Amino acid sequence: MKFSEIPYARPDVESIKTQMAELTASLKAEKDYPAAKALFLKFEQLCDDIATAECLAHIRHTIDTRDTFYDEEMKFWNEVSPQLQEYSQAWTQALLECPFREAFSADFGSIIFLNAEIALKSFSPEIIPELQQENELTQAYEKLLASAQIPFEDGVYTLSQLTPFKKDANDARRLAAWQAEGAWYKENQSQLDDIYHKLTGLRDAMGRKLGYDDFTQLGYYRMGRNCYTKEMVEEFRSAVRTYLVPVAAKIYQQQAQRLGVSYPMSFSDMALLFRSGNPAPQGTAEDILQQGKKFYDELSPETSEFFRMMLDNELLDVLSTEGKAGGGYCTCLRNYGVPFIFANFNGTQGDVEVVTHEAGHAFANWLNKDRIPGETMLPGMEACEVHSMSMEFFAWPWADGFFGEDARKFRYSHLAGAITFIPYGAMVDHFQHIVYERPKMTPAQRHEVWRELCGQYMPWVRLDGEIPFYSDGEHWQRQHHIYSVPFYYIDYCLAQTVALQFWALLQQDQKIAWDKYMAYTKRGGSMVFTDLLKEADLISPFDPDCLRTVCRVADEWLDTCDLSGIL
Repeated sequence: MKFSEIPYARPDVESIKTQMAELTASLKAEKDYPAAKALFLKFEQLCDDIATAECLAHIRHTIDTRDTFYDEEMKFWNEVSPQLQEYSQAWTQALLECPFREAFSADFGSIIFLNAEIALKSFSPEIIPELQQENELTQAYEKLLASAQIPFEDGVYTLSQLTPFKKDANDARRLAAWQAEGAWYKENQSQLDDIYHKLTGLRDAMGRKLGYDDFTQLGYYRMGRNCYTKEMVEEFRSAVRTYLVPVAAKIYQQQAQRLGVSYPMSFSDMALLFRSGNPAPQGTAEDILQQGKKFYDELSPETSEFFRMMLDNELLDVLSTEGKAGGGYCTCLRNYGVPFIFANFNGTQGDVEVVTHEAGHAFANWLNKDRIPGETMLPGMEACEVHSMSMEFFAWPWADGFFGEDARKFRYSHLAGAITFIPYGAMVDHFQHIVYERPKMTPAQRHEVWRELCGQYMPWVRLDGEIPFYSDGEHWQRQHHIYSVPFYYIDYCLAQTVALQFWALLQQDQKIAWDKYMAYTKRGGSMVFTDLLKEADLISPFDPDCLRTVCRVADEWLDTCDLSGIL
């Protein structure tokens, strides 16, 4: 079924609550495993029905945040989802207490019980009001960013539409675009400060209501962290500062030399990798999608079948339009067994990375679509990001079709970007840990923390006030994960470290790399992140040798990369 033909109807919430309660009561009373398993599958289907309806409303809302019907539907889901979580928790408790744990584990894997125990630690009915307010505030943040209308030159642009100007090869034009965007954020900063201040207070209150010292432990449980701790993340961030920041600094020093600008660099100059301009995809949005089809057709039979299905069923919405939410994502319509990709093409390198990154998520989703229960379709977010970030590197042999004469620029900038991203991502994580340890900080104090962390993780950045908002050390407010999904961002860093292992393998043998990728991906969420890595014979990013090794190999490749003739 094509996406445009999928019907949406608001479900009867009271009926759902009744069904959940009845299934839970029946499971508690059941003495026979086959009957208990049947109840389990009924509850699973009910959850799929709910998830599909909510996901459909969310997709159509983000495609056009001005659509009043889906705006109201999202308000409905923001209120109802926390209520249903109470009934879901009661079911989870009954499942954990049932006498059939061994039989359920044999049929569906023991991970469902590990994740169930974590889920119970992340919710209580007493925090429903806070969860509803949190949903409303994150939606307000999303709508604020989607509403941006930024005057620039002779036009007015959304945040996504302004992006190409921020990468323009003309220094004055590029700087003006950064200043225009920074001015918009500055004009709306009081709202950004207010939303985040309220979110921080709400989350701290929820953590304390559930018996934790602050929000941090609750945040880890909400992310489903089931195989690593806050202390392990701290050690990873330390390794980033030790091994990766010097390599990233070298990349930016060489970039400054190519551009003929001073180091440390302004945000505007950091955005331009080559004096002749950044790598740009060739052709239209449709051309990019067709080259994506060629890539997936030739990569493997599985990826060919997958991407053709996506195109045939209108499961990619990639054009940047007025009223559309910013960013990109991949999600899943569980009742239809299909993923959906949302993006904002804007004529930059990122357009190609959508076709590889988000489609990496979608491929993993599609590959595991028949797993039961649905929660085992995909692993934790850090493990999921390996699917997408690694798929970006698998596209390298097809870069000429995407970028034409800019293919060499792309390969260099893609690897360099992978290296330089990790310090930024680790800084986002470090910032959030400080914020939730000190929830009563003022907005000004939060900005100061960010400025201090920039010195540790991004010493190549010049904070001098030249660009409003950005060079004032306030640009964390453009990172929607900080508002919407606290503690998510470190997942990208852990995954990028693993993806760099795939990149290194690809330099030696594409078949071996693809076999390892499939060994990792086809297991879905049947194992925790660290076990998935072991099964695919990959090194954990928590191993101190991991970052040191990938940094050395990437640094050597960048040093010997042929950039002759490229200015």
